[in-house]
Amino acid sequence: MSDWERRIGAAWAAIDDYEGRQDAFRARIDALADELPADDPVAAFERACAWDSTGHSDRAVPLYRFALEHGLTGYRRRRAVIQMSSSLRNIGQAGTAVTLLEAERALDPAGLDEPTRGLADAISATLALCLVDTGREREAVSVAVAALAAHLPRYQRSMAAYARRLTEPG
Repeated sequence: MSDWERRIGAAWAAIDDYEGRQDAFRARIDALADELPADDPVAAFERACAWDSTGHSDRAVPLYRFALEHGLTGYRRRRAVIQMSSSLRNIGQAGTAVTLLEAERALDPAGLDEPTRGLADAISATLALCLVDTGREREAVSVAVAALAAHLPRYQRSMAAYARRLTEPG
């Protein structure tokens, strides 16, 4: 792990210390992002996260888009898709978020590293919320129950089947 990665991690670990001082927190993230090239997708991603985490979804979305369009990869890329989708939902664009999340769910997990694959349930949770906002409640419950089923000590098979049946015709 690079020194920069350690420092950005420490900044995020201290976010709660900035209660009521969100501008100061964003300034800390901006200062770290400024150490990277201006067009670096990681810098844009970290700035997006800072805006998002301080209640400004509208300011975060364009930065997430920039990061994704400029080659953000791996774990941060998947986080950007999830977080941008949540932000899109917050600003009334849940349909766009559903499209992004469904595409992300369709990716072959074999091509992803373990930490990136580990975000699958976060995709499902965010998708379920977005589906509710688009009026697709049964599908939302199906996605949520299917994700939860894998973590149950028993009833995994039956819960997965119930989740599928929620979206079957008739």
